[in-house]
Amino acid sequence: MAQRYVRVQNPEGQVYYGLLQLSLKVHVLDAPPWLQGQPTDFILEPESYQILAPCAPSKIVAVGKNYAEHAAEMGTEVPREPLLFMKPSTSIIASLEEIQYPSQSQRVDYEGELALVIGDRTINCTPAEAQTKIWGYTIANDVTARDLQKRDGQWTRAKGFDTFCPLGPWIVREVSPGAKLQTFLNEETNPVQSACIDQMVFPPDFLVSYISQVMTLLPGDVVLTGTPLGVGPLHPGDRVRVEIEGIGRLENTVTIRQKVQDNTSTSQT
Repeated sequence: MAQRYVRVQNPEGQVYYGLLQLSLKVHVLDAPPWLQGQPTDFILEPESYQILAPCAPSKIVAVGKNYAEHAAEMGTEVPREPLLFMKPSTSIIASLEEIQYPSQSQRVDYEGELALVIGDRTINCTPAEAQTKIWGYTIANDVTARDLQKRDGQWTRAKGFDTFCPLGPWIVREVSPGAKLQTFLNEETNPVQSACIDQMVFPPDFLVSYISQVMTLLPGDVVLTGTPLGVGPLHPGDRVRVEIEGIGRLENTVTIRQKVQDNTSTSQT
């Protein structure tokens, strides 16, 4: 089994990067692994930590319509160049945390994706150089308020709600180019999405190179590589699971976002 790099938190709120053992113990590193973190003598027992999203990026750069069949199901052609958008880092949640269904939307969709984790400062690089900048791979769900995406004409609100970027549960250093990506809903045994990641229109090294010609990518940043055919709606109470061969599974349940209470009161004088 590939080494699994995790980010965890203990009951006192301290956050560590580490290697997840088969015993579920975590061998703590002295720094994030992409910053040459080395193993320490500190071991966390399975009951003494909570798994967080595996990195805390400065930004999440995502790519739209990067599988031809998904572009077709959205009623559009494949873009001639990568179609970039961004999700805020505050949208990230860990595996097993809850996706909150916002009251502003009537249609929230799942989008299972391969995520790239950047290991080095990356500026204006070639695809060959970009491959060396990809430190590892994890799983993402680019949750999208589809009705708001269509209504707004741009994607910031639809993609940016808190909890709209489940990420994890860990990072691996390598993934097979032909690895299968599948998304499952609830108890269904048949996936709602199923594709090999080599079906991407623009492969990971090209994407990182292209993005680096627009903005600087920093260590720990995340690139979402697009979702395949089969996107569909989520409903409160659903459980959605994204699996990628060689990485693992990312699983989250859907709950209703609590409305903000207006506690403003007027005082009389």
